[in-house]
Amino acid sequence: MKQLIHRLALKAERVADRLFGRTGEGRVIDPYIGYATPDALVVRGRVLSKITRNKPAKGQRLLTNIRQMISLFVTDEVAAVELHSGAAATSSDEEGYFTLHLPRPEAAGWHNVAVTIDGYEDLATCPALVPRDDARFLVISDIDDTMIETGAYVLWKNLWTSLTGNVLTRRVFPDAVAMMERLSDDARNPVFYVSSSPWNFHYFLEQIFLQAALVRGPMFLRDLGLSDDQFITGTHGDHKGGSIDTILAANPDLPVILMGDTGQHDAQVYLDAINRHAGRIHSVVLREPGPGPDAKVKKVMDQIKATGPPLYHAPDFTGMAPETGLT
Repeated sequence: MKQLIHRLALKAERVADRLFGRTGEGRVIDPYIGYATPDALVVRGRVLSKITRNKPAKGQRLLTNIRQMISLFVTDEVAAVELHSGAAATSSDEEGYFTLHLPRPEAAGWHNVAVTIDGYEDLATCPALVPRDDARFLVISDIDDTMIETGAYVLWKNLWTSLTGNVLTRRVFPDAVAMMERLSDDARNPVFYVSSSPWNFHYFLEQIFLQAALVRGPMFLRDLGLSDDQFITGTHGDHKGGSIDTILAANPDLPVILMGDTGQHDAQVYLDAINRHAGRIHSVVLREPGPGPDAKVKKVMDQIKATGPPLYHAPDFTGMAPETGLT
């Protein structure tokens, strides 16, 4: 059945490409926030034929919001494009994504990396973060219902909120802003965000974070694209777990605070991460949205407590940062 759905979805995508003219000749880079490993600066982005940046207005109509959100998914990815930054080169994959590995800069902080497309004069600036030498820990946080109010624990609420909102209407929890500010400690400790939202939302989420003054950090989002041998990507847990593994490998000397919520599968994902990375997880912090954790999640939370790392959970993060023992 899954193979049949994959074939039908692939055909539908190709029909949409023809109907909507997604065969643009342009080449433009959609930059994603990169990060550092002990040896390299990892620069990321996607090559598209064009980029449309929506500019929401106050009091914008519901239908306008829906149209603008749908437009984020109507992208014309460009494969097999050669990209350069200094001496480093790579090519975009089937879905247009690319990764460049550059020498790690000595200076900590934010670095703006110029990336060019072979045969095109325009430059793109891809930001990347190098953690400070005096960082005490790092934070890996979920986004939906952890940082941003979404209602992801109920499917229809998640879809309604995601499709009908815009940068100006989406609500970032004030307690999340305060919590991340305390944990970041004026950019001393790096913050990463892991979400099952698609990469199409990267710029949209960046603007929401900026509007709310939420601490900026590299995002690890999900590829929802289709290819001949792939139907979307792995499960919610596979994506988040793999992203956590990548971030921990990139920062091998720092303990980690995992932040999420009890509305989806974060507790189980974090328990699995604790079991894979003995001694690396300092603590787990969970928001309890909506009705709070059900019996299944409570059982997983008890297992987290039994493994050793402290578990902090409450309807919001107010006053919780001092409890983590890292502020």
